[in-house]
Amino acid sequence: MGQTAHVSAVVWTAAGSLAAWLWLLLCQGFFWRTDVRLPPSRDPGAWPSVCVVVPARDEAAVLPASLPSLLAQEYPGRAEVFLVDDGSTDGTGELARELARRTGGLPLTVDSPGEPPAGWTGKLWAVRHGIGLARARGPEYLLLTDADIAHAPDGLRRLVAAARTGGYDVVSQMARLRVESLWERLVVPAFVYFFAQLYPFRRIGKDGTRTAAAAGGCVLLRADTAARARIPDAIRHAVIDDVALARAVKRAGGRVWLGLADRADSVRPYPRLHDLWHMVARSAYAQLRHDPVVLAGTVAGLALVYLVPPAAVIAGAAGNPVAAVLGGAAWLVMTGTYLPMLRYYRQPPWLAPLLPFTAFLYLLMTVDSAVRHHRGRGAAWKGRTYARPDAVPDEG
Repeated sequence: MGQTAHVSAVVWTAAGSLAAWLWLLLCQGFFWRTDVRLPPSRDPGAWPSVCVVVPARDEAAVLPASLPSLLAQEYPGRAEVFLVDDGSTDGTGELARELARRTGGLPLTVDSPGEPPAGWTGKLWAVRHGIGLARARGPEYLLLTDADIAHAPDGLRRLVAAARTGGYDVVSQMARLRVESLWERLVVPAFVYFFAQLYPFRRIGKDGTRTAAAAGGCVLLRADTAARARIPDAIRHAVIDDVALARAVKRAGGRVWLGLADRADSVRPYPRLHDLWHMVARSAYAQLRHDPVVLAGTVAGLALVYLVPPAAVIAGAAGNPVAAVLGGAAWLVMTGTYLPMLRYYRQPPWLAPLLPFTAFLYLLMTVDSAVRHHRGRGAAWKGRTYARPDAVPDEG
């Protein structure tokens, strides 16, 4: 009797995993497709002015591969770049000035904001300072981009044309992250895949939906919308600032578009598992609103969706063929939905069946993120640690 109950539990769990995958396949905004790229656009009659804001803290290692691409933008209208050197100790600001002198291109202003006051997390204090500098020029659009993003020469032009044609207040592209080391190949495509699963790109761009997200490496934002949504002041506590920005814009009645980039690439390396682990653990628990109940549900959900299929196949080898068939079918759907992301990242298809292993790593990273939070370590950006968001008083 006990053995029968055990068999039934394994079979039902495997069936639940397969049902979850069929729902994800068909009902989660076709998150697994990678064809959401910049929408069709036409050149505006008059090109609006744009100010580019680049928060930078200890970025001397990546600036030579990224900043010249911004300065070399082939933009028909007025554009200039503001790099905010946020307390760097590696000569970031001086290197930026030297690169501008050497390469020419768009005007570059380098300035420093001083230490952030209490209540500001992540890079948002630097972004606030940069937006303040930019507003003195009266731009119609702001391009918020990270210091490690290399842009194609027509990148700004295409972003502005898409925003004007589609009537979007935010047009954001998820830059293609680096995938060269073994750990980058295993973890990075899955990172974007999981993000798209949480925030299906097709839903973000649809009017009337609550789903909102952006990718902080490349965010084109209407300046008047930023003022109306009180960005970045309204999101100064946010650890995941790009998602918080998109939500604030939607709450203010703005329209948001997010898709994968064709020619915007991150040049930042994550060669070791430790580097990738820190990248995920830094903000994973914030994504769960620092709620232990949500954490428990997330761990259970990850286990059901990603770990049960291979476990059920193993159970089949132990004499439970029904569980093996159900688990194998779920694993097959999982693998099939992951293949488009691997193709986008130009990775071999044999990595797709390894997704359960990568998901297990993400599960451990998420738990570690919660442990860090409850030990009072708070959020961090480029070596600067901030108070936990729930410990920061709201200043209104």
